[in-house]
Amino acid sequence: MTIQEGLPFPEDAAQAGMQESRALAAKHSRRNSFRTWDPPNEPMGRVPREWRIQPGLNQQLPDDLAPFVKWFDSQPQARERFRWALRDSLDELLDGQRTGRWAYQHLTKTEKTYLGTAVEVNLTKEFAIDNGEDLDWRIAGQDIDCKFSKDLGGWEIPMEMYLCADHGERGGRDNHPAVVTWMNDDTSHWAAGIVRITDERLRWRKELGTNGDRVRAYNRDNKRKLSDDAKSKVFWLWGGLQTDLPRNLLRHLNREARERILTAALPGRASSGQQRVTQLFREVSDRLIGRQAVLTVGQQDDAPKRARDARIDLRPEGIVVLGHQGSHPHIARKLELPVPIKGEWISTRLVPVSSDDARPKFSLDGQFWARAHEHELLDPPVPAPDLPDKRKIDGQAP
Repeated sequence: MTIQEGLPFPEDAAQAGMQESRALAAKHSRRNSFRTWDPPNEPMGRVPREWRIQPGLNQQLPDDLAPFVKWFDSQPQARERFRWALRDSLDELLDGQRTGRWAYQHLTKTEKTYLGTAVEVNLTKEFAIDNGEDLDWRIAGQDIDCKFSKDLGGWEIPMEMYLCADHGERGGRDNHPAVVTWMNDDTSHWAAGIVRITDERLRWRKELGTNGDRVRAYNRDNKRKLSDDAKSKVFWLWGGLQTDLPRNLLRHLNREARERILTAALPGRASSGQQRVTQLFREVSDRLIGRQAVLTVGQQDDAPKRARDARIDLRPEGIVVLGHQGSHPHIARKLELPVPIKGEWISTRLVPVSSDDARPKFSLDGQFWARAHEHELLDPPVPAPDLPDKRKIDGQAP
């Protein structure tokens, strides 16, 4: 075996093990150090007046786009899967566990550029879409491209997507369709549509120094955006504007609550990941909290452990943290709370009540418990019950 010259070679197994470990790099690594971010002072993207769309549109489906629309309609829970693919694409770039970022505006310019690629990759995986011959995808036996923009109507279309005699070999072999996608994390809005690209549906401009002759409006990459008139040619999936992009919890918290969470600390001690996660469940009650939020707040590896330890910390305050296992889903249903699935939790403040109390409740070891009313939140807390995984609630198996 030839040893490459110029590289230090470990003299023993211990040294070799150290070199294969992260230990040396971790001593000075800044990637995993806790940091906070200022709230954004600019919007994620724009919605030009010409491109505003409404929900619940009644559209005529063009014959040439019908195979693609029907394909999406045939996919189980396609709309739910689509919106979560958008959510996951942005969360992957935010990488809150390692960076603490919780808003699109915290990304670097390079990362913002990559978001469109992340969306395409995640949608490809989610729907197991085949590669096209000339374009990104092949759906219903035809090539179709996938485009994303943070600005509604801002999709950039390359030459290979449409027919144009002036493009020569760089031009497309057909006027291809495109799936155009958009989301705005500031407003929790999103949309997806399908449009066939043609030369005339893309932007033109008047050439300077001429008699008003039109020329194609290329950018520096020889791409063009859809013209405003092309909006009427887009068939919007699921009826147009969608208002339920899975909610970015930290982005939409009020500023004071977010700051209390991200700076949580015990007296005389620096903020820790566990203290921040505990404060998260203290501040955000009766709402599902996903794994991404816990990872971003804790900026540590083990989100489930932080949630489990928060249960212990919060029980004396009358707060329970419900997860997806054991009796917890049953209790959530009894309390008429959203039921967590794997990777989700929900916290709520409990108070002991009598058996004839009208509010939703459950019993454990002969005591009924219900969610606290607002005026009861001011009372001294009664320690919440321990909720073991397998003990029966209300005489029923969890």
